[in-house]
Amino acid sequence: MADMATAAEALTERGTLLDRKMKKTPSKTGIFLFSLALATSLAYIVFHLSRDLNSASVTSYSPYLMLGLALVIALGFEFVNGFHDTANAVATVIYTHSLEPGAAVVLSGICNLAGVLFSTGAVAYAVIALLPVDLILQVSSGAGFSMVFALLIAAILWNLGTWWFGLPASSSHTLVGSIIGVGLANFLLTPHAVDSGLDWDQAIKVLKALFISPLVGFVLAGVLILISNRLVRYPMLYEAPRNNQPPPMPIRLLMILSCTGVSFFHGSNDGQKGMGLIMLILIGTVPTAYALNHTLGQADLQALLADSQRVMDILDRHASPQETKQADPRGTVEAYIRSHAMQQDTLPALRQLVAHVAGELAPYSNLQSAPADSQADLRNDMYVTSEALRLLGKRHPATFTAQERTGLRRYRMELDRSTRFIPNWVKVAVALALGLGTMVGWKRIVVTVGERIGKEHLNYAQGASAGLVAMGTIFAADKFGLPVSTTHILSSGVAGTMAANGSGLRLSTIRNIAAGWVFTLPAAALLSGALYWLFRQFS
Repeated sequence: MADMATAAEALTERGTLLDRKMKKTPSKTGIFLFSLALATSLAYIVFHLSRDLNSASVTSYSPYLMLGLALVIALGFEFVNGFHDTANAVATVIYTHSLEPGAAVVLSGICNLAGVLFSTGAVAYAVIALLPVDLILQVSSGAGFSMVFALLIAAILWNLGTWWFGLPASSSHTLVGSIIGVGLANFLLTPHAVDSGLDWDQAIKVLKALFISPLVGFVLAGVLILISNRLVRYPMLYEAPRNNQPPPMPIRLLMILSCTGVSFFHGSNDGQKGMGLIMLILIGTVPTAYALNHTLGQADLQALLADSQRVMDILDRHASPQETKQADPRGTVEAYIRSHAMQQDTLPALRQLVAHVAGELAPYSNLQSAPADSQADLRNDMYVTSEALRLLGKRHPATFTAQERTGLRRYRMELDRSTRFIPNWVKVAVALALGLGTMVGWKRIVVTVGERIGKEHLNYAQGASAGLVAMGTIFAADKFGLPVSTTHILSSGVAGTMAANGSGLRLSTIRNIAAGWVFTLPAAALLSGALYWLFRQFS
C-alpha cells in the first residue's frame, strides 16, 4: 500500500513539474528568432506568389479573391494538422525532460520544414488520385471548388473536434475520409454517370496503408523494446524521468534523434497531403501560372517530345487500325480511366492524345512559352495521358514487352514532371502552417500520448522505441508514395512498448483512440459529402 502511495506521489510530482514547464513563457531570444523566421517565410511566400500572379496577367479580381479564400482554408487544414500529428513528435522528448517544451516545438518545426522541402510530391498526388477524374479536370468549375472547400472544411471541423477532447485522431484518416465522402456524393449527384465516383483501387491501396501502419507501429515498437531489454544493459534507459532532470547525454541524444526523425518524416509525408489540394486550387484559379511546370527548360521539353515519338511508335504496334481520327480522344481515354476496361478504341485514342500533346508543344522552347489560354487544356491532356499509362502498366502489363513498358514509364515520368509539381513557396507555406499549429495546440495531444496511454510514466527506452519505429514506418511509406498517420503510428507504438514492458494500458484511452480510428473515416465522409451537396446547390 505504501509503495502504491509513493508511486502516486511521484507521478503527481512529475505532473506538477511538467505542468510548470508547459506554462513557461518563451524567452525573449526565442520570441525574436521565431518572429524573424516567421517574417522571412511570409516575405518569401508573398514575393514568389506575387511574381507568379504577375506573370499570369490576370485582369479580374475574382480569381485573386477565390485563391485567397481557398488558400486560407487549405493552410487552415495544415495548421490544425499541426495540433494533432506534429504534437506527437514532441511528446516523448518533452515527457522524458530531454528538451524544454519550447525548444522541442521549435526543433520539430524546423525538422518539419526540412521534411516538407525535401518531399517529392508523390504522396500529395497519391491523395489527389483518389478524387473523381472529372472533378480533377474541372477544378475551376463550381463543382471543382465545391469539392475542395467541402473536403477541407470537413477535415478541419473533425480535427478541431477530436483535438478539443485531446484525442490523437489522424489527420490522414480525416482527409481521406473527406475525399471518399466527396466522391460518393459526386456519384449520387450524377447518377447518369456510373463511373463518376472514386478510383476504388487507389482508395483501397491508401486505406490499407492507413489501417495497417498502426498495427506495424504497435508490433515493431513492442518487439524493439523486448530486444532492447535483452541486449542493451543500461539500467537508466528503462527508468522513468526523475524530478525535473534531463537524462544522461547518450539517452538525451537518442530521444532528440527520435523527435528529429519523426518530425522530419512527418513533414515529408503528412505535409504533402495539403500540398496536393493547394495545387488543385492554384490550377483552378490561376491556370496560366500553375497548370504547367514553368521551371522546366528547353532540354526537358525536347526529352518529352522525343519520348512522345517513341510512345506513338509503341502504340502504333498495338492499336487497332482506324480509318478516321476520333472526335474526342481525351473523352475516350477518360472513359478508360474511370471504368478500367480497355476497349478497341482505347489505344488509338491514347495514341492520338499523345500526338496532340506533342503537336501543341513542338513550336515552343519551353512549357512557359505555350499560349496562356491553352495551358489548362494542355495540362488536362497530359494528366489524362499519364493516368491512362499508369493503368495500362498496372492492369494490362502483358499487352507490352518489357522494353515497351520501360519506354511508356519514362514518358509518363516526363508528363508527371510537367504537371505534378509543387512550387517551393507552397512547401514553405505548408511547413509554416504546420509549425504554427504545433506551437498553438500541442499540449492536449502531448498529455494524452505521454500520460494516458500507459498506466506508468513513459520511460526513455519506450519513448525512443516508439519514435524510431515511427521514423522507419513513415520513411517506408514515403518511398512507396503512401499516406500514413503519424498520430496512429506513434501512439500505437507507445501502446506497444507499454504492453511489451508489462507497464499496463489505460483501456479507456485505448478505447477512445480506437474509436477515433474507426469512426474518423465514416464521420469525415458523411460531413464532407453533406457539405459538397450543400455547396453544389449554390454553384
